[in-house]
Amino acid sequence: MKKFMDEHFLLHTETAQELYHEHAAPMPIFDYHCHLSPKEIAEDKSYENLSQIWLHGDHYKWRAMRSNGVDERYCTGDASDWEKFEKWAETVPYTLRNPLYHWTHLELKRFFDVDLLLSPKTAREVWEQCNEKLTSGSFSCRDIISKAKVDTICTTDDPIDSLEYHQAIREDDFETAVLPAWRPDKAMMVEQTEAFNDYLDQLAEVANIEIDSFDALLVALDKRHEFFHENGCRLSDHGLDTAYADDYSMKDIHAIFDKVRSLKNLNETEIRKFKSCMLYEFGMMDHARGWTQQYHIGAQRNNSTRLFKKLGPDTGFDSIGDLPVAASLAKMLDRLDQNNKLTKTVLYNLNPRDNELYATMIGNFQDGSCPGKIQYGSGWWFLDQKDGMEKQLNALSNLGLLSRFVGMLTDSRSFLSYTRHEYFRRTLCNLLGTDVERGELPNDPELLGKLVRDISFWNAKNYFDFE
Repeated sequence: MKKFMDEHFLLHTETAQELYHEHAAPMPIFDYHCHLSPKEIAEDKSYENLSQIWLHGDHYKWRAMRSNGVDERYCTGDASDWEKFEKWAETVPYTLRNPLYHWTHLELKRFFDVDLLLSPKTAREVWEQCNEKLTSGSFSCRDIISKAKVDTICTTDDPIDSLEYHQAIREDDFETAVLPAWRPDKAMMVEQTEAFNDYLDQLAEVANIEIDSFDALLVALDKRHEFFHENGCRLSDHGLDTAYADDYSMKDIHAIFDKVRSLKNLNETEIRKFKSCMLYEFGMMDHARGWTQQYHIGAQRNNSTRLFKKLGPDTGFDSIGDLPVAASLAKMLDRLDQNNKLTKTVLYNLNPRDNELYATMIGNFQDGSCPGKIQYGSGWWFLDQKDGMEKQLNALSNLGLLSRFVGMLTDSRSFLSYTRHEYFRRTLCNLLGTDVERGELPNDPELLGKLVRDISFWNAKNYFDFE
């Protein structure tokens, strides 16, 4: 029987072990999508205890704790940090076969050298060992980033953000590049009339332009797009429930804008037309400045109205959606491609039923201008676990070019989540190693080693080409 989480964790063949230890493990991390706080990096935040770095803001853990019967007070409420950690320690034994069990113990092992299994019996010992390191003076967020060998970080930033913290990090000459990524979702959320108008007022202020027409909105957004570009941004991101590509005329869009700006609610047809137009305009901006665009598609968000009102978004009440996507996604990309304005693009699905759909969709718009111009992104959110990653890798392998894949990202708010790259790399190497030992791939260490190194780091480094 193998020991739990030994050096060959998830690596079930000798070939897999060789590929991981010799080729994947030494690679730096290129984390091109996450939700880390640039403020915390700029200020090089330190943490007083394990709850602060581990539980504050982690809706994955909150969902598991609630499912285990833990009261909200211990998730997002006013319980002490120890009390919250204690409730998490009580929950962990019940997460067996959930990826949280693996992630929890990988983070304890890699960052804190703690081999104990977290449970109520070990909670106090784990708490004290980890807290001793966190308060040692060499465990700030920048220390953690350096320990994880992170080459590049792309945060997620709203167009109205000042980017002051990115500027401060750059002035410090921090060894890891920390770059903004443009996330303009709020600029197209016309279904929320009051919130949309409030947002446009904020955008008008930072762009120093009165937004009294749709044309003025585009000017304001382009000014902010240029500002982001001047501050190193080369990457956009869009969180969508589905793709939008309805037909519209500019006369329609101007009328829709005037209506919503007059605080009148839009109907479903108007909402879809406006979103379709905005996605096209955002794509044009990205192409004009040579950016890469990302689309995260398929989340059904804020399902509990009661708890959304109480706690707000991103607190653990989202799930996989099942809206149709194929026709609209093809049309959305084709609308840009018809004018040769489709920039490099990464597509992520949240519903696993769509794996093969996305893996074939990317092949429709490859144009030979660069390897893997249109990417099928890694397993995302509910799919960034072993089973989800294997299915994504297999779909891409069967229907595209795995060798050109830009690999894993953390998509996390926690500085300890870099072990997800290790988890992904082990899963990748195990798939390849198993194929080799079955005689389904050649036993060619040079060929396979390059493949692993490229997917682990070099493909992303070369594809995004931020320098």
